[in-house]
Amino acid sequence: MSEAPRTRIALVDDADAGELLTLRRAAFVTEAQQYGDPNIPPLTQTLAELREDLAREDVVTVGAWEGHRLVGSIRVEIEGNKATLGRLAVAPDMQGRGIGTSLLFAILPHLPEQVAEIWAFTGKDSQNLSMYTKHGFEAQYDDPAGELTYTYLRRVLHEVEARGGSAPD
Repeated sequence: MSEAPRTRIALVDDADAGELLTLRRAAFVTEAQQYGDPNIPPLTQTLAELREDLAREDVVTVGAWEGHRLVGSIRVEIEGNKATLGRLAVAPDMQGRGIGTSLLFAILPHLPEQVAEIWAFTGKDSQNLSMYTKHGFEAQYDDPAGELTYTYLRRVLHEVEARGGSAPD
């Protein structure tokens, strides 16, 4: 009897780009169907665009592997004292096992100390909303983008010091 593979969390790099693109497309098909829009950004991004994104210094992408298979990922863009999460993806057959939650916490050590708050956005009717709110994110506003409405959520990590700057817009 063999043991199930353990989930390993690590940074995603260019060597993983093809697998990351495949994972995101598989994970976001359900949302595209839910909103009736096959042209959402995670489904239209090219491999070249993904590689450019992975090479950016202000972007960190973390993945979850089971054995050699990439089963989840999360992307964070850092802007001063603000970090914005996006493209949280978990393989459809692996959803509901805590991988998304693990990735939410796995990104924290990769954030610079000055990051005081994390923003996340997802479709207004996404199943991810409950996961975000369960882990300290609070809905801030909705933003209609064509047929899709995004909900923006924020989690404060620590207050910005008065001499250290002000909260971002």
